[in-house]
Amino acid sequence: LGGAGFPVGMKWETVPPKSSRAVPHVLVANADESEPGCFKDRVLLERNPHALLEGLQIAARAVDADHVYIFIRGEYALQKRVLEAAIAEAKAAGLLDRDILVMQGANAYISGCDTALLETMEGKKAWPRQPPPFPTNSGLLSWPTVVNNVETFMMVVHVLASGGEAFAAAGVPKSGGTRCFSVSGHVERPGVYEFPLGTPLEDLLAAAGGMKGGRPLKAVIPGGTSTPVLTPEEAKGLKLDFDSLRAKGSFLGAGGVIFLDDSVDMVDVL
Repeated sequence: LGGAGFPVGMKWETVPPKSSRAVPHVLVANADESEPGCFKDRVLLERNPHALLEGLQIAARAVDADHVYIFIRGEYALQKRVLEAAIAEAKAAGLLDRDILVMQGANAYISGCDTALLETMEGKKAWPRQPPPFPTNSGLLSWPTVVNNVETFMMVVHVLASGGEAFAAAGVPKSGGTRCFSVSGHVERPGVYEFPLGTPLEDLLAAAGGMKGGRPLKAVIPGGTSTPVLTPEEAKGLKLDFDSLRAKGSFLGAGGVIFLDDSVDMVDVL
């Protein structure tokens, strides 16, 4: 699933066959992780860059991509070096059947949006396009283009290894599998935690060691700072999946969960 909960398989199926248009196909990994409160991609790229490369190779075959890119945010200099070293290792081992190019952004927050990212890749101002057409029909240089996030490509490897049904069974209906959550704010152990979709918010907080110093919870930002804030009452019994968050008037987004205690001034936070 993408950041908005749209099924990845459905997105890939919208790529037109090459017989209908004699133009190249493009595949892009969106590593422009710029949503405040989100840092899981940074950790995933550092810990296991080869999982991204393997996922990209699989996806490139699925959508018949001629060109494969990883678009990484400008501040991620270390992660760019890690990726480029991994690409060189994979190439030397004969594991790449097509080139993967790393392109670095210029620190624009909006480049995390897929169409703004494509504008940036074309050397233009990072400004979202208004669909239609959608990128899978007219993306980079008007070629059919698939853009997915880092976590999605890494998950592809596990979906194929375990089987679709087994992978989906880890989550809930309509939100199958697992998700990595960036947990920060007033918790004892900030970090990246992987849980099945549909996991209670309380379980995520407990994994992060609970509220720092045992102070009361005042608010939760569930999906990065662009998602509506939840009160403790709204967060009580909340399950971390797309439909449950929508029912509360917020979004799961990129899974950047920020816990705030009673010491904060919400006006300052907002």
